[in-house]
Amino acid sequence: MNENLFSSFMTPSLIGIPMITMIILFPTILFPTPNRLINNRLISLQQWLMNLVLKQMMTMHTPKGRTWSLMLMTLIMFIASTNLLGLLPHSFTPTTQLSMNLGMAIPLWFATVVLGFRHKAKKSLAHFLPQGTPIPLIPMLIIIETISLFIQPVALAVRLTANITAGHLLIHLISAATLTLMSINFPTATILFTILILLTILELAVAVIQAYVFTLLVSLYLHDNT
Repeated sequence: MNENLFSSFMTPSLIGIPMITMIILFPTILFPTPNRLINNRLISLQQWLMNLVLKQMMTMHTPKGRTWSLMLMTLIMFIASTNLLGLLPHSFTPTTQLSMNLGMAIPLWFATVVLGFRHKAKKSLAHFLPQGTPIPLIPMLIIIETISLFIQPVALAVRLTANITAGHLLIHLISAATLTLMSINFPTATILFTILILLTILELAVAVIQAYVFTLLVSLYLHDNT
C-alpha cells in the first residue's frame, strides 16, 4: 500500500538513468516565444501576466533589488509550470522532492544575505540584536535570531514540498477510493468523483499560488537586504 501510494513521488528513470534533468527542462519548451512582429493572443496574455506580477513584486524594491527582476520571473514561471505539469496523469512533479526545493531556496536565500552584508552590513547585523534589548537576554536573542535566519530557506523548501505533496496524495487517495466504490456503491462513488474534480481545480490554483508565494518570499528577503 505504501509503495503504491508514494510511487508517484519517485524519480523516474530510463535504462537506469534518472530523467530528472530532462523533466526539469521540459516546461521551458511549452512557453511560446514571439517569432514575428505581431504577437498572437497566447503570447500577449503571457506577457500581460508577467508584467502584472513583475510590477506587483518590484514596486517595493530599490534599483538594486530590481536587478533581480529576470531571476524572480524565471523562478515563478519555472515553479508554476512544473507544478501544473505534475497534475497530468502518469507525470512526475519535481517540486515534491525536498532536495530540489532546497537546491532552489538555499542559493537564492544565501545570495540575498550576502547582498545585505555587502551593501548594508550595519543594518544586517542590527537584526541580530534589536535596540533596547536587556543585557541578560542578549546572548539568547542573538542565538534565536541566528537560528531564525538560517531556517528561512528550510521553511521555503518545506512549505512548497508539503503543499504540493499533500495535494497529490489527497487526489491519489480519493481517486483510488472512487475506483473501488464504483462497483460497490455507485452514488457514493459519484459524490467522491465530484469532490475529486473540485479538488483538482483547487490544486490547479494551489500550483500557481505556491509558485507565487515561494517567489514572493524570496522577493521579501531581497527587499530586507537591499
